[in-house]
Amino acid sequence: MSRKVGIIGMGHVGSTIAHGLIVQGAFDDYILIDTDETKVQADSIDFADAAMNILHHASIVVNDYEALADADVVIVALGKIALQDNPDADRFAELPFTAAQVPVVAKELVRVGFDGVLIIISNPVDVVTNLFQYYTGLPKEKVIGTGTLLDTARMKRAVGQHFHIDPRSVYGYNLGEHGNSQFTAWSQVRVKGQPIGELVPTTFLEALSAESIQGGHRVFYGKKYTNYGIASAAIRLALAIVSDSHEELPVSVYYEPHQTYLSYPAIIGRQGIVEQVKLNLTEEEEEKLAISANYIKQKFAEKLSE
Repeated sequence: MSRKVGIIGMGHVGSTIAHGLIVQGAFDDYILIDTDETKVQADSIDFADAAMNILHHASIVVNDYEALADADVVIVALGKIALQDNPDADRFAELPFTAAQVPVVAKELVRVGFDGVLIIISNPVDVVTNLFQYYTGLPKEKVIGTGTLLDTARMKRAVGQHFHIDPRSVYGYNLGEHGNSQFTAWSQVRVKGQPIGELVPTTFLEALSAESIQGGHRVFYGKKYTNYGIASAAIRLALAIVSDSHEELPVSVYYEPHQTYLSYPAIIGRQGIVEQVKLNLTEEEEEKLAISANYIKQKFAEKLSE
């Protein structure tokens, strides 16, 4: 059986995801969808020109929602990145644009009978993931946002650089909103088999936490968009789904205790969320998670009431 993925939104991030998946041979069939017909057709031709120098075959279809009916995964990368260029580096600046697109795309997914796993990248990702689940009616375990998978990577990069170790050897998470209310759950972070709080002072942890949040801002203001980091996070999530890996990842999932989508570690497999991980957070961390959850819920409720 062929493996099929759809990518809706072929801007900087969507096209980077498509390229990353194609060169890895992650899927057999790719459905690329964008309202800019000229751009998405150009991407299709570009990938065809690259095919002779890529080890894996890829069949590409452009702007055909019908082809998504039996897709294993659909990745939504809609956005208007220019709106992120604001003084507060506020991801919610994109919400008016992305929220308007959600019902349109969701209606098409419902119409064709898509019942695979939906991965949301569009900012602000936690609210947009809430909206997609609401409008598609898909089971909550089948609608997942990339959440703080990227922010966690940035935290691990900062910690790894400090301890001169590969970031992949750092264990831990950033939780909550993929935005300004997120936080690093330092009670969960381990380095060289030890809790990080036993290795460095609290003041230094605060600096590392700031780095995990501000790293993306530096990338954005350096080139006016981000693509490689978030694309790699989406690719990792898509691979965990299609391979049924049961990998533990901090992604935006429906977290029942707070009744909203937010980032929290979960086990990922072919059906989406296989299991919700249970963390023993500190009281302070639980309070931060609640603050983040309430902020997301408020923004979601505001959009539904409009």
